[in-house]
Amino acid sequence: MFLIPKIEKITRNVTISHFSLMFGYKLFSLYFPLFLVARGFSLQEVGYAYLLIYLPLAFFAPIISFLSHKINPAVLATLGILGYGAYALGMILIREPILFYFWQILLGVSAALFFASARAILMGSPLENPDRAFGWFYSAPFYADALAPAVGALFIWKFDFVGVFILSLVIHSLNAIFCFVKLRGPARILPDHGFKFVNLQENYQKAFQKLKQGPALCLIFISFSILLLGGFYRAFFVLFLKQELAWSQNLILVFGAIFSLIFMPLSLWLIRKIEEQKSLKNIFRGGIMVGFFSILFGAIIPVLNFLSVLLINIGRSMGVLMAGSGRSGLINRELKEYPEEAGAIDTIFSPLATALGALISGILIAFLGFNLLFIFGGIFVLIAGIGAKKFAKL
Repeated sequence: MFLIPKIEKITRNVTISHFSLMFGYKLFSLYFPLFLVARGFSLQEVGYAYLLIYLPLAFFAPIISFLSHKINPAVLATLGILGYGAYALGMILIREPILFYFWQILLGVSAALFFASARAILMGSPLENPDRAFGWFYSAPFYADALAPAVGALFIWKFDFVGVFILSLVIHSLNAIFCFVKLRGPARILPDHGFKFVNLQENYQKAFQKLKQGPALCLIFISFSILLLGGFYRAFFVLFLKQELAWSQNLILVFGAIFSLIFMPLSLWLIRKIEEQKSLKNIFRGGIMVGFFSILFGAIIPVLNFLSVLLINIGRSMGVLMAGSGRSGLINRELKEYPEEAGAIDTIFSPLATALGALISGILIAFLGFNLLFIFGGIFVLIAGIGAKKFAKL
């Protein structure tokens, strides 16, 4: 009999808010690279656009961790959700190119507010199994992928992009109310009103000292390499399907929906496996899966079809979920005394690596092409994983 993994109340509410945030954003985000290319952006400029989103996310995460000592993290997460709503509104009102870049930066700051605060709430809560809790948290975007692109396409077809941005604004507004009502109470224990900036510096020094001990730093490096490769896919996977495989927008939409519908039950099974393993195994095995499937993807590009792309993407995404859950679970255990700083550190890794991955791939793609880009990216992850394992003697 298929069993749904256990989920604590706090994990459930944070995951629901994360799902709602991603649903509102993914109504149109699937088409974002296509949207940029249609507006005359080069592939290199597509990488720059993602850099503008993810670098502010990484830069502001430590600032959010400091504010979490002064302000209830649920309030900060709510402000982040409202920022996503403002972004949707801004995309309706956008007229000048300079404003387009401003809205991307605003989106990155809003994401920092939500993700650093949401992670701080989870890391400051008494979780029975941190890897399992973050498995739920990181699976939320996959659930949103199952429905949001289809709903977004319907609204774009019926009301143009204005309609989908208005729907996104409504969803983010409702989610902000949910987050504020459901998470403000559980997160109330986190703020320390006597906290000063000098304490923040001391906490980060202590946190990084703890992460340097044992295999933690090597395991985080493996996860960073996976996220770096994720930047390649975030910026160019949909463009690859469109330009190299000549898929139509409708076929890309069908692919996204089928992938997510299949991945949803798989993620529930995978979360049960994640909770049964130690963080180090989740990270290392996830890295091996990501590297292998990326190499396979690039190597068989000439014979790729709908089914093979689907299966390879499922395998790679399973590895990403395993490694991400393991990384957050590891940081949670190592930095249990510093939940705000742990949330910020965990938040920094993902956008920083994604931003660098998008930037690097934007530069290299002109020389390597799609196939070598994915192959070399996969090789890099495998080398990082094997090297880190030997160095840390795991």
